[in-house]
Amino acid sequence: MTDSADRPTQPLQSSGATPAGSATVMEPQITGPSRNQWWDVWDQFKSHKGALFGLGFFIFALLFVTVGPLIWTIDPTFIDVRARNTGPTLAHPLGADQLGRDTLARMMMGGQTSIAVGLTAMLLALVLGTFIGVIAGYFKRMDGPLMRLTDLFLALPLLPLLLVIIMLFRDQLRAAFGPEGGIFVLIVVVIGVTSWMQTARVVRGDVLALKEREFVLAARSIGTPASMMILRHILPNVMSPIMVSATLGIANAIITESALSFLGLGFPSDFPTWGRLLFDATEWLQRNPERVIWPGLAISLTVLSVNYIGDGLRDALDPRIRGR
Repeated sequence: MTDSADRPTQPLQSSGATPAGSATVMEPQITGPSRNQWWDVWDQFKSHKGALFGLGFFIFALLFVTVGPLIWTIDPTFIDVRARNTGPTLAHPLGADQLGRDTLARMMMGGQTSIAVGLTAMLLALVLGTFIGVIAGYFKRMDGPLMRLTDLFLALPLLPLLLVIIMLFRDQLRAAFGPEGGIFVLIVVVIGVTSWMQTARVVRGDVLALKEREFVLAARSIGTPASMMILRHILPNVMSPIMVSATLGIANAIITESALSFLGLGFPSDFPTWGRLLFDATEWLQRNPERVIWPGLAISLTVLSVNYIGDGLRDALDPRIRGR
């Protein structure tokens, strides 16, 4: 007989059961790095076709007004008498105005001013609206007075108010900052001061909901001061409505500046904006209708693109919609 010790050892067959007395060996699972949440935001933003169009056109508009003058080097104030009131030509692809100034160069220069007014006024309105909204939402005793102030501004007729403010302070600011600088400061301040109310109400509503959340109550229970609470816990969680309000504020500021320039209360005629170019072209509408088309298209498409960007950001930054 063959001794059992001399028999070859058979490999153990794996089974679902674990032998008694033996420890279960868990194989370590290797996981990749966690995905950044901003990639999820970008994926949701890309699914909005209108938002992609808006982002693409807005980038094109920024390149048109910033890089364009480096390529098309004609001085927008240069007067070519032989090209007065001409249509599109090789020398002037968008035509020339009644003095012979190149329309393409003036569109680039006017776009710089219009977009600069939109961005600066938006920043001012955003700072005011966020500050008032956070203070009103976090401090209960400040809620009533600040919201009544917001309601007062919402009840004011904005266009007559804008006209009155410009007529009262235009000459003083021109004397202090120059003809162009004074009007720029005046229009930015006027638009910013009259455009913060919607942001304040949205931010206040979010802060009222946030300050009752568990992480805020826990931070308050350990004695976190109010300033640190707002900066570290409240503001980062209200960035979504703030960013959406920012995009919509740019569109509102561009439209308001264009309306003021169209009424002749904006920048002087030798300092073009898209609204001023539209105002100057109305006198030549029957003879040169394309002079009205170019600034009108620039204003309309820029505002439309910014609105689409705002819609895409609203959907992408909302966790309830993200991933659908």
